[in-house]
Amino acid sequence: MKLSRRVSWFLVAFGVWSWIVWTTFVKNLWKDTSGLAFHHGDHSHPTAYFWIHLALAITSTILGTAIGVLGIRGLRALRRERDRAAGEQPQDPREQQQSERAAAR
Repeated sequence: MKLSRRVSWFLVAFGVWSWIVWTTFVKNLWKDTSGLAFHHGDHSHPTAYFWIHLALAITSTILGTAIGVLGIRGLRALRRERDRAAGEQPQDPREQQQSERAAAR
């Protein structure tokens, strides 16, 4: 499957947005003094609300990271394709080794 540049950048932006939003949410959850996250504001007694929302934040951050990685891989594939079309050598050492191996066969 080939991703367009626009879709790839959208996926990267979504990954970054996910990290910003969910880390901010967890920080605010930890600072909560209303009694929703912790009994009587005591951080040694978290509530079910805290655990559910922490699990939600962790899951969303992991999924956001995976989506961002897909976007980065899409952008790297587009760059490799562009470089090959221009006749340039690959910049990634692993790609250069693969090209050399293919040429040696």
